[in-house]
Amino acid sequence: MTSAVKSDTDLQDVGDGPATKKIRIMIADDHAVILEGLVAIINRQADMIVVAQASNGQEAVEQWGKHRPDVTLLDLRMPILDGICVINAIRREDPSTRIIVLTTYDTDEDIYRAIKAGAKAYLLKDAGREVLLDCIRKVHAGETCLSAAVAAKLAGRLSGDSPTAREMEVLSFLAQGKSNKEIGESLFISEMTVKSHLKSISAKLNVVGRTEVITEALRRGLVHL
Repeated sequence: MTSAVKSDTDLQDVGDGPATKKIRIMIADDHAVILEGLVAIINRQADMIVVAQASNGQEAVEQWGKHRPDVTLLDLRMPILDGICVINAIRREDPSTRIIVLTTYDTDEDIYRAIKAGAKAYLLKDAGREVLLDCIRKVHAGETCLSAAVAAKLAGRLSGDSPTAREMEVLSFLAQGKSNKEIGESLFISEMTVKSHLKSISAKLNVVGRTEVITEALRRGLVHL
């Protein structure tokens, strides 16, 4: 779905003074009802206007390039390209772009990856309307917008000892239900090496046992089923 909802040149009249430009916003979300609701809320604001919509990650990148919005509202999980890939693609074109992640996922890893990629804010979809609108205005003004809960999870993730790239591969196969032997064959390493990686992962996640490792990895957003 591609749509420039209103003209990019729409202006806001402020009393008897000169007209000022509205905050131009793009919304990317693969849920039509949520997308339509956000468009309606934002277009009712005197200082905002939705200039583009996207229903998948690839479309989000294309629409951003076409409209160059002031602020982008971006879902984290979308078809074709996920939100992190979209942020990376857009920031290659403009490192100063202002992106707000608006998602239902609040795991430590999701928050960390979004902020690391360059998102200026991380909001959950159950946030109140005024919280969302205030966040848009703050991000447009150059501020970072994180709730206390999100900031705490980010701090926890940054202070922890993270699994290595190889350990993340082991975790992924473990979550798929593969045995140590199968993991070793997939990664071309010995079962002993797999066990060593699992021991290290368990220590970093502060848990014991395969089930506990998978449960904690899912909770933190390190793997997804």
